[in-house]
Amino acid sequence: MAITAAQVKELRERTGSGMMECKKALVDADGDMETAIETLRKTGLAKADKKAGRVAAEGLVVIEISDDKKTAAIVEVNCETDFVAKKDDFQEFAAAIAQRVLADDPADIDSLLAMPLHDGDATTIEDARKALIATIGENITVRRFVRVESNGELSSYRHGVRIGVLVDLDGGDPELGRDLAMHIAAHDPRPVCVSEGQVPADMIEKEREIFTAQARESGKPDNIIEKMIDGRIRKFLGEVTLLGQSFVKDPDQTVGKLLEAANASVLRFERMELGEGIEKKIENFADEVMAQVKGG
Repeated sequence: MAITAAQVKELRERTGSGMMECKKALVDADGDMETAIETLRKTGLAKADKKAGRVAAEGLVVIEISDDKKTAAIVEVNCETDFVAKKDDFQEFAAAIAQRVLADDPADIDSLLAMPLHDGDATTIEDARKALIATIGENITVRRFVRVESNGELSSYRHGVRIGVLVDLDGGDPELGRDLAMHIAAHDPRPVCVSEGQVPADMIEKEREIFTAQARESGKPDNIIEKMIDGRIRKFLGEVTLLGQSFVKDPDQTVGKLLEAANASVLRFERMELGEGIEKKIENFADEVMAQVKGG
C-alpha cells in the first residue's frame, strides 16, 4: 500500500526516528502504525546495544536548583562528540534528567533510568536514552548525579557546559556563594574538600612518602628532613583544601579569611567536570569521518 507523508510525519513524532527509517518501517509493516513503532523500537534497542561499548566522554554537566535554593541537582550526561552535545534534543534530554533528580531523589543510576523522563509520561529515561541513540547515532550515557539539600542556601556556577559547582553556604549572601562556586570551578589545583580535617588520610600519606623520598635526596640530617617534610605537608594541605586556598578574585587572602570576614562557612561543595576519569580514545580525524560516512 502507498505510504502517505502524514503517516511518516506521525511516526517520526512518536518515535523520534529519521524520515527514511520511518518510511521503511511503515512499508515493511504494510502501513500499520503500531507494528512500525514496534519495529523502530527494536531497531533502536539494537543500535543502542551496538554502540554501548563506544567511549562517550563529551556531553553536558547540567545543574537544576529549586526556587527556594534549598535543593539542587548536578548531572553528567555523556555523548561521543561535542557536536551532538550542542543539539537541542540532547540538551533537552539532559535537562529533563536533572529535573527528575531534583524532584524525585533517586537512590542510584539504575533507579534514575527507570523513572519517567517527564511527569505523566510512560517513557522512562532509559527508553528515551535508547531512542535518542537510534536518532542521533552516538552512544549516550547517564554517567552520574549528585543531589544536595540544605538548611541554608545553595549557590551554583556552571562554566560553559563542562564544569558545574554547587556550594552549601551557611551565612554570607548569594554573591559570596556564587564567588565561591566560581573559585571552586577555576582554582588549580582543584579543592578536594573544605578543611584539613576532611583530607583523606591515604592522600596525606601518599604525599608524605613522595616528599620524604625527595627530601632524602638532599643529603640533609634527619631532623632537618623532618622539618622539610612537615612544611611541605602544610603547603599541600593549603593547596587542596578550600579554606587554605588563595581566593581567585583576591589572591592576597585565603578563602578561609574571606569566610571569616563574612561570618560565613561552607558546609559542603560538589564539583563535577565533564569526562573526568574517562579514558578517551584518540583517533585519526580523517579515519573517524570516513568511519561515520560508512556507518561505523
